[in-house]
This record gives sequence, structure tokens and C-alpha cells, in this order.
Amino acid sequence: MHVDSQAQVVSTLSDGGETAPCPNYGYPSQVIVYLDAIAANLRSIRSVVRQDLSLMAVVKANAYGHGAREVARVAIRNGADLLAVANIEEALELRQAGIDAPILTLSYVPAAAIKCAIDLDVSVTVYDCEQARQYQSAAADGVGTLTAHIKVDSGMGRLGVLPGDVDELCRYVSEQPAIELEGIFTHFSSADTDSQYTAGQLSRFADIVTGLERKGFQFQYVHAANSAALLAQPSSHFNLVRPGLLLYGLNPLGDGEGPDWLQPAMTWKTTIAQVKTLPSGSAVGYGNSYRTQGREKIAVLPVGYADGLRRAPRTWREVLLRGQRAPLVGRVSMEKTAINVSHIPGAQAGDEVVLLGKQGDDEISADEIAAWLGSINYEVVTSIAPRAPRAFVQV
Repeated sequence: MHVDSQAQVVSTLSDGGETAPCPNYGYPSQVIVYLDAIAANLRSIRSVVRQDLSLMAVVKANAYGHGAREVARVAIRNGADLLAVANIEEALELRQAGIDAPILTLSYVPAAAIKCAIDLDVSVTVYDCEQARQYQSAAADGVGTLTAHIKVDSGMGRLGVLPGDVDELCRYVSEQPAIELEGIFTHFSSADTDSQYTAGQLSRFADIVTGLERKGFQFQYVHAANSAALLAQPSSHFNLVRPGLLLYGLNPLGDGEGPDWLQPAMTWKTTIAQVKTLPSGSAVGYGNSYRTQGREKIAVLPVGYADGLRRAPRTWREVLLRGQRAPLVGRVSMEKTAINVSHIPGAQAGDEVVLLGKQGDDEISADEIAAWLGSINYEVVTSIAPRAPRAFVQV
């Protein structure tokens, strides 16, 4: 898997399935996930929050592309009390892997999936009375009790009950015999960029929770803090925090504002498929968008936009080869990309190329790639195609 010599491959997965039969040869690029980095990030998070808090590790979207099952296991072993996923399918994957920690689905769950949620002992998010009515109806045949967390829209403008309707929803849910009200939460829209707006959201949510508790409602879990708020808004911690990006060693705040203990957990690598020398004026790639400026050595990589290497409107600018940066040239194809290696002596087919991560003394980070793409580091890591095998290693 082209991993560092001191790293031990724990397991390899492709397409989220079982151990890949031929990870070294079956696919021309690999994602390396360093489990020790995730464990260290978890322990560091634990060290900067109150010790009496519960910690919910967010492993939705295949653990931000890192591999949900392996990350969930590491998280639970290193201080996480609960897990968060997006939907029932993601929860099912964890349960089928033998992971029995409490799980909350953060997004929409169809009423048809409620029996499955009960069978899996998975909590769901509730945000309006009609949804709660449907859930009660689906659970009313005695299959068990559904646990639910109320989501409050304190200013995000997405899923969530508006502040003026929270009392009615909590009262309605608490009256349903098949639904147990376990928690209440909100989500910040700009905890990484706008502290004043975040403070307003936090104040609204805190007032709502206080008012509900005075009326006799009790919640096992009250939560609001995502990764950015966990670092920047200690008053948002309540009794549970929900780190996501921090688990994976990625900075949720601006440049220079993140903690110094972050350890990025992902490297994405491929190999050179062919090297050729083209004369001046030669076209490279679809549309002839690039022509050589002189005699240039061009390397072809067997990776493209179907693998997550974005084609347009903006793409990767550089990769690492033999410890040096090599620029992309021409348009990214579905599964091929060209780079200019004229300045790198000895470049040849079979050489390792790093798309994301460290090589030698240099590193291409998810933050740098995000700046190239005009995006965010979340998108960089979650957009790498599941078909690329994940190798889980520990040092």
C-alpha cells in the first residue's frame, strides 16, 4: 500500500466492503488512514473539555471519507461515548460491524425506517410535530421504544424546529408512548467565522433549554458544540460535544487559529503510469487546453475526477513526486491526469505520487487543496471516491 516502513497495515477496505482481496494491485490509488492520529486527536479533544462531558464522535459520510467502522472503533476506545451518523444506512453499517455504542442520526430518517431504528437501538432527530406523529405511528405496534433528540433551529435555517414552536413539539413528543425524549440540540452556522452570530444562536438555544427545564422537561443530553465551537465557544459545551473535523486532524478555524496538537489522519497516493517527453507545442489532455512551452517531460497519473480529483471549475494545482512539487497540466480526465515532471530528475513509471499528505519535507494539506478549489477541507476529504481502497495503519 506504499505506507511508511514503520507503519503496520491493520486492514484494507474498498467500496466500504470487506477486506479488499488485492489492495496493492486492484486499484491504482490508495487512501492511507492513520488510526494513531485519530486516537491522538480524540485524546487531545478530551483534554481540552470538561471531564464530566459526554463526547459524540461524528462519523457520518464514511467518517469524512476516512472509514466509518475503523474510525468508530478507535473513537470509542479513546474517549468517545456516542457516535453520530447522517442516516439509518450509516448506523446499520456500524451495527453490522459489531459496534454497540449509542448512535444518533443527525439528519432526516423516513418513517418507513423507524422500525429499523428501534431494532438497531439508534436515536433519531425530531424537528416537527407531523414528523413525530409519523414516527409514533410507525413505532406503535409494540416493536419497542424510539429514542429521539429534538433539533432546534436557532439560526441555521435548515432542519430544526423554530424557537417559537419548541414548547409545542417537546410537549407533543413527550406525550407519545412509543417515543422517549432523550436529548435536545442545535447546530451553529458560522462558529468558525462569526463569533457574534454564534453567540446569538447560543443565547437563544440556552434560553430555550432553561425554559423547558423549568417546565419539567428533562434531557439526558444537551448539545450544540461542533468542532469549531468546541474550541472557540466553551459556553456551548453543555453536557455533550460533537467533534467531527477535529477527529481527523483538520482545522475547523482560520489559518493560524487552530490548535497545535492536530494530526491529519489521511494521505492519498497514486503512482505514475507513464512518462513521456513531448516536443514544444504538443497538446496535453482534452480540449488541447495545455500545450507544452518547450520540450517537456509529462507524467500520466491513473487518477481523475471519478476518483475525487476535481476537474472543474478549479482543481488540484500540484502533487508531490520525489519530495518535489509537480504541477498539473491540461484537463483532468475521468481517470487520468497529467503532470509536468521536467524539473524532477529520474521520474519514472511506478514512482509514488502524493495527492494529499506528506512526502519528504513537504506536505499538501487539505486546507491548501481547499484554497485551490475555492472550497473547504471537509469537501476535500469526503470527495475522495469510496472505490479507492482505504488502508488503516498504526505506527
